[in-house]
Amino acid sequence: MLRDALGKAFRFLGYTVQYGCIAHCAFEYLGGIVVCSGPSMEPTIQNSDIVFSENLSRHFYCIRKGDIVIVKSPNDPKSNICKRVIGLEGDKVCTSNPSDFLKIHSYVPKGHVWLEGDNLRNSTDSRCYGPVPYGLIRGRICLKLWPLNDFGFLRASPNGHRFLDD
Repeated sequence: MLRDALGKAFRFLGYTVQYGCIAHCAFEYLGGIVVCSGPSMEPTIQNSDIVFSENLSRHFYCIRKGDIVIVKSPNDPKSNICKRVIGLEGDKVCTSNPSDFLKIHSYVPKGHVWLEGDNLRNSTDSRCYGPVPYGLIRGRICLKLWPLNDFGFLRASPNGHRFLDD
């Protein structure tokens, strides 16, 4: 009887570890569902929109300019932020605010990306904290799930003019 109980307990523990590992790999490498908060990505992503974030792109270094990514916040490592990739390593980016009279440009250093929110007037992004290390990228948002009337792939940046090809 004790042997039966121990056998069942160890089998249960084995299945728990097995399914836990599968779930970890799925969320780490495949992706997951994310609830976005804050106004920085409006009008593309509204507060409380639900999106799907895939994680394979970051592992295969397939992040491109214009992609919207989930990133560990450089200011608060316990939270994630949602921003658009404006520049990759070596790209020339405009580092000043849109309202500034003089435009300042610089280059994104190796191993970093330049991130900005679509709502330039209400976004804390690389213009505040500088280039972000590529290793902080958690995933790439590829699909909006909620609200249903806005279901589908995300639209292009309303700030496409800030992408420089120099």
